[in-house]
Parts: sequence; structure tokens; C-alpha cells
Amino acid sequence: MNETAPIISIRGVTKRFGPVTAVDDVSLDIRPNEFFALLGPSGCGKTTLLRMLAGLEVPSAGAILIDGHDVTGVPPNRRPVNMVFQSYAVFPHMSVFDNVAYGLRVVKTPAGEIEPRVREALAMTQLEGLAARKPDQLSGGQRQRVALARALVKRPKVLLLDEPLSALDAKLREAMQLELVRLQHSVGITFIIVTHDQNEALSMANRIAVMEAGQIRQVARPAELYEYPNCRFVADFIGKMNLFEGRVVACEDARVHIEVKGVGRLALPADQIVAPAPGSEVGVAVRPEKIRLHREPAPEGRVRLRGRVSEVAYFGDASHVYLVLEGGPKISANLQNEARTAVPGVVAGDELWCSWDPNDTLVLTR
Repeated sequence: MNETAPIISIRGVTKRFGPVTAVDDVSLDIRPNEFFALLGPSGCGKTTLLRMLAGLEVPSAGAILIDGHDVTGVPPNRRPVNMVFQSYAVFPHMSVFDNVAYGLRVVKTPAGEIEPRVREALAMTQLEGLAARKPDQLSGGQRQRVALARALVKRPKVLLLDEPLSALDAKLREAMQLELVRLQHSVGITFIIVTHDQNEALSMANRIAVMEAGQIRQVARPAELYEYPNCRFVADFIGKMNLFEGRVVACEDARVHIEVKGVGRLALPADQIVAPAPGSEVGVAVRPEKIRLHREPAPEGRVRLRGRVSEVAYFGDASHVYLVLEGGPKISANLQNEARTAVPGVVAGDELWCSWDPNDTLVLTR
């Protein structure tokens, strides 16, 4: 196989369930050895797309190629992929060793090959000392690793992960995110994960496809997706975002002048955005962490707005401060809790200025 060729090519794939279109004309290439995430809200079609890759659903239209071969009509057991389900689906009556060996025995792998391959998979997933235990003697994270070992022991070209961490508590989930990234690097195969958790996708994946209503809205690396979303949906779905509606009134003096509803007129550098034509309706967005709060007017050259603090939500490492602007809309800013003190720096009712660098403003045309 050509190293630059995709390991998976999805070409115009659609899936209908009666009158409902779950996946709508999706085309996508996934590279060898990539950790790829399908991200989106419930019902967006991401799990259906994953199940079509696994062969558990058949496309209504389009084609799926794995390693250059069309597998659109190929059954699951003849595809070079394996899937880890949300529920893990480990057999409670079997030991860890037998759970991992099960798939090899089903396909009648020679007996002499089974034990070394199982031991290799257990070592990869850091389960070497647990081979004799039953699943009810394991923690949630260990059971999840058994499911991973059982999938990896068959040496698939692609590992499919359907919300594999959703049943874990927050701390274990974070630890297992790092574990999956380590595992993917060590085994050197393509991982495709389905998740609705944006932080999970951002922290694990090399690239992310954001889905809405059966379609892919944007495919990009995590930092690009976060800093340069291409539409209102992606901007609002990935992380927290202040999003206002505006209308372009002029493009002059290397500035795009936008009348923002409830905020006023903003002059933004034209070289930072694709300048829409005057009269265009646009979204104007800024991330809360880009905003600074001031008791006095902010320095010249920054976007400056005045408002009253309506709420302060404390999250330990930071507080989310919500201000009602003089024009009426609400804006949020992140305030890092840098000092160990019981006295909050900002309280509800405070009159403050908020500001940000104009270059941190996103202008969204769709």
C-alpha cells in the first residue's frame, strides 16, 4: 500500500432508516496510523457512520474502502477492523485471558499461536498480572482495557471505538484518555473514536470531524478546529464561545466594520478574515479565555465593552464571569484563580470593562 494513501476512504456514503437520513452524503479520508475522532451531539450520525465502517450497517448509497479495497458489502468478520463498544461486552464467566483469546479461538487460530498473542495483547494494555481474574474482580478501567486487548489481539488495521470511556468516572476517564493515546502510539494502527465529548476529542485525536444532522461540518486538527471554526455550529459546539449576530457595513482602511446587535460597531483587521461584502449577515465570536476584565477602561487598540456582572461560577482553577453589556446581550469571560484566597476578585453587581485583541475575533459567514 502507498504510505500516503488513506487507510479508509468514505465516498458519498448515505444511510437511511425509512424516512430518516442518519448519514447524508459523507466523504472522508482517514490516514494510516492516525487517531481520528468523529465528534458531534447525540443523533448527528457519528455512531451510524462507525457501524458502517465495522460492517454492522450497510450504506444506502456510496462506498467504503479500507486499505484500498471496497468493503461496502463485506461482512464484519471479513473486514480488517475491530470494534470496542461502549458497554465493553466482556464475558463475565471467562477469565481475562479467555476473554482476550476468544476471538482467536473463534477463527480457529492454531493453538500454539494463541498464548503468545494473548500475552502480547495483555502486555500492550498493561494487564499482564491479571490474566486469571474474572471481570467482576476488575475495576472499570481494567475491564475497558480487557475489551481493548480483545480487539487488538486480532491485529486489525483499524480499531473502532464507540464512546469507550463514557461509563468511567471523570478522573479515570482522563487517565484512560492518556492511556489510549499511549496505546495508539505503541501499536501503530489507526484508531477511530466516536464521542460527544469535545474535550475527549481535542485531547486525544490527531484530526477531528465535527458532524451535525448527518453531515460533516469541518475536519481539522484540534487547535485549528478550536481557533478557526468554519461556521456557527462548530464555533458554538467546540468549547465555550461568545457569539453575536452582526451585519457588515463597510470594508475600508484595512478594516471590516461590523454593526453587532446589542454591542455596537466593531472595526476588525481585514487581513484576519475573509472580508464579506457590505450588507452581509455574519456571526461575530470570541472565546471567553481571550477576554480580559478591567476596573478602568482598557488600553487603546482593544475591543472595549462595558457591562455589569450578573453571575460568577466558581470551578476551582477558574471562575466563569458573566456580564450583561450596556446594549443588552450577555458575554462570558474566564478569570483564572491565581491566588489562594477566599475573597473573589469579582462579584455579581460589579461594573466592569471587558476587552480583547481584535485579532482574536472570529467572523463567521455561515
